[in-house]
Amino acid sequence: MSVALYHWEPNANSGKPMLALVEKGVAFESRYLDLLNFDQHKPEYLAVNPQGTIPAMVHDGRVLTESTAMMEYVDEAFDGPALMPAGAADRWRVRWWMKFMDQWLGPSFSMVGWSVFVGPSVRQRDPEELDAAIGRIPLPERRVAWRKAISGNFSEAEMAESKRRIALGIDLLERALGEREWLGSDVYSLADINGFNSGYALPLSQPGLANDALTPNIMRWLRAIYARPATRQTWAMGRTQMASRVSILESEPA
Repeated sequence: MSVALYHWEPNANSGKPMLALVEKGVAFESRYLDLLNFDQHKPEYLAVNPQGTIPAMVHDGRVLTESTAMMEYVDEAFDGPALMPAGAADRWRVRWWMKFMDQWLGPSFSMVGWSVFVGPSVRQRDPEELDAAIGRIPLPERRVAWRKAISGNFSEAEMAESKRRIALGIDLLERALGEREWLGSDVYSLADINGFNSGYALPLSQPGLANDALTPNIMRWLRAIYARPATRQTWAMGRTQMASRVSILESEPA
């Protein structure tokens, strides 16, 4: 068995297959790509994934992309603790939450993150160098996103809609986690891995919406996932200040 994972920091999309592999106890070769240096658009990586998106996993010569589908592959292809519940209704709920995070709430987290972290982190570079790097991005929609992040040109309407979705998403998460210990069912699952990697920094990025007083269920859930040995091992693989943000979960409830 040979597993190589191409990834950035252990959050968002990269963090999902990283944490799933560690939870399953699967040894893998970590191939770190510096997203802020556009490693994902260099010829070496495009030979692996021509779309230039991360993460990507190579298992016995098979290239897999799309982080949520990769998590399900990891759960089914390898021995170790099951990360999907047994019941049909619980499996439906896990997949519902993963789709909600991927298609509805996650993009809003991403837009805010790109506007306050990714864009400012790279916009001080030489303009011609940046323009050339963006020109090498295979997917046109990703070129648009990078140009908006670098120039700070997310519109007021776009940002307002993202903030509205985040507020609504926090309310839905809080209510769901008041009904059960974990997000998708009564057992830890891929839904929790997916949700954590997008929402781990909510008490830092949205302190007025996510805190011990207003969202005790979310805070309990985030701390429980952060306390897992697999989570600690995964986040130790981070190399930027992005990874250090998870330390906000070390604080005790107020």
